[in-house]
Amino acid sequence: MQSSQPLRSIRLWLSIFIAGLILSGITAFPLEHETAWLASILTAHPILPRGIVLWVDRVYQALYYDSIHAPFLAYGTDWLAFAHLVLAVAFLGPLIDPVRNKWVLQFGVVACVGVPLLAFIAGPIRGIPLPWRFIDSSFGVFGAIPLLVCLHRVSRIELSRGLDST
Repeated sequence: MQSSQPLRSIRLWLSIFIAGLILSGITAFPLEHETAWLASILTAHPILPRGIVLWVDRVYQALYYDSIHAPFLAYGTDWLAFAHLVLAVAFLGPLIDPVRNKWVLQFGVVACVGVPLLAFIAGPIRGIPLPWRFIDSSFGVFGAIPLLVCLHRVSRIELSRGLDST
């Protein structure tokens, strides 16, 4: 592999990861409208198990109720969205210089490992159904894949340059 090939691969994987963070962030703002749309689609076309359809409708009803009676609660998801966008910006460092910013990739993997932990610790406390906890956990698992690929490629670059890859 030529020296530029691992860098191109890292940049491709990181671009996909950053796009996922941006998409997650942007879609966290209009949650009530998105869940209304999703609930109506799933009700009209029940392609998923009934329990998931009922859960999505329950989430929509709660968001709708809160938008009328406690709209300030949506401020929490606004901050969640903002955090995703800020994290996307943090990964611009490794996009530019992945070897120097390897620590950001490592941080990202640690954060991805924390996703299933949070889902399976806080999920039962908050009344989140087990299948939904697996869906939430998948974001951490699938998010870690591009970061681990990038870390592997960074290690190869470090070895080719004679740098310490620890």
